[in-house]
Amino acid sequence: MKHFQAQKIEVIAHQRTKEGNLQCGDCYFFTTTDDYFICVLADGLGSGEYAFDSAATVVNIVEQFHHEDVEVLMNRCNNALMLKRGAAVAIFKVFYRIQEFEYSCVGNIRFFLYSSSGKLTYPLPVTGYLSGKPQKFHTQRYSYETDSKFLVYSDGFRYQRLKSILSTLRPLEQIAEDIKRTNPNTTDDATFIIGNLQ
Repeated sequence: MKHFQAQKIEVIAHQRTKEGNLQCGDCYFFTTTDDYFICVLADGLGSGEYAFDSAATVVNIVEQFHHEDVEVLMNRCNNALMLKRGAAVAIFKVFYRIQEFEYSCVGNIRFFLYSSSGKLTYPLPVTGYLSGKPQKFHTQRYSYETDSKFLVYSDGFRYQRLKSILSTLRPLEQIAEDIKRTNPNTTDDATFIIGNLQ
């Protein structure tokens, strides 16, 4: 697991490759600045080399242009996937000062935000995947509270009782270990990223 901590955010990411494959078809990237945190999770269609190529293309775009708006990034990623296999993609950006999220997703990636007051936010993704074809995005903005948790994951993971998982007061590392332990299946690439906003 990758563990990252900064002044305003703590993040843990875990990735598992489909059994028998050398490369994972999921890729992710996150970084923080003084003003914002940005995260992308891309799930290349299928598995293996070509899935990795599509997912890595998306991650490289976000890494290079993470200062841009989420909608602009989604368009850049879509254009970059022309003539590639394609990918499900979720991008979100957290603006610390105004305590707001900007979120967009196309495909089978799930995102949950659990606020410290007990509210669970689950923005619905657009069905399909990015492949270079003209695409409409549903980019959403919503506020968050201090000590909120988020969880984003690809479809290689399955979860029950998400609210109870995210509402616990245990350290983030313990929660991540629980998620990892309760999803032992290796028949698909799988990635989850969980974070706490301070």
